[in-house]
Amino acid sequence: MLQVSSPLVSIKWLKEHLNHPELVILNASLGKPQTDSTNIISEMQIPKTRLFDIKTRFSDSTAPFPNTFPSLEQFVTEAKSLGISDNSCIIVLDEQGIYSSARVWWMFKAFGHTNVAVLNGGLPSWKKAGFGLEPYEDYTGTIGDFSAKLDPSFMAFFKDMEDMVHNKSHTIVDARSESRFLGLEEEPRAGLRAGNIPNSINLPFEYLLENGEFKSKEVLKKLFDTVTEQDKPMVFSCGSGITACILALGAEMIGYKELSVYDGSWTEWGTLLK
Repeated sequence: MLQVSSPLVSIKWLKEHLNHPELVILNASLGKPQTDSTNIISEMQIPKTRLFDIKTRFSDSTAPFPNTFPSLEQFVTEAKSLGISDNSCIIVLDEQGIYSSARVWWMFKAFGHTNVAVLNGGLPSWKKAGFGLEPYEDYTGTIGDFSAKLDPSFMAFFKDMEDMVHNKSHTIVDARSESRFLGLEEEPRAGLRAGNIPNSINLPFEYLLENGEFKSKEVLKKLFDTVTEQDKPMVFSCGSGITACILALGAEMIGYKELSVYDGSWTEWGTLLK
């Protein structure tokens, strides 16, 4: 059985295992909030890539806020439709290097599938290395036998955040830019007020990356040491729960435990608490 030993794999690792029958490659590309786009997919892709549509197929589209965590039933149904099974080794990529792929990695872990990793550098790094591409085609293969069991500790919701703000049990880390965190820049979503969650600390997700890839573990360690203690639980927030997962991935890479992501993030908090 093909297994990943880290939440992050290199393009070299993927190339070496490209033809393994248990490998599933998911493109989780997502448009920036201000574009109101769904998925941005290039015509040419890494061979065998399947589209993981975060916005319409793997989010609760009836919810009032974007990218809302789906039900277990919805997630299982959609994962099966992509040919994903319990023995699948899932590698997630996106076309911005590292952006929305971490959200998909986190979702699979929340639903109990731990044999999943993010492709460091995504499609841009694969192309830069000159590795082979093929025209993208919608997945038309067999239905998978994926099953899931939700671990609620992976996600935090509004009531959880109210409690955390009040009792200061967690370090709340915001992945947005400093100017958005400080309320000096308008939010990309029309009508959403600027500001931040009380008692939160800012660590922009871009600080963890360089040229679309994660920086070294040594650099990541120094960054996280500036915002929290090693043994204190952390909850990550951003605009709508996407880039918060980049912080979760970076924290897990260097050994932090008790991590969760605030699903509604600032879009929900800034809307509900005026």
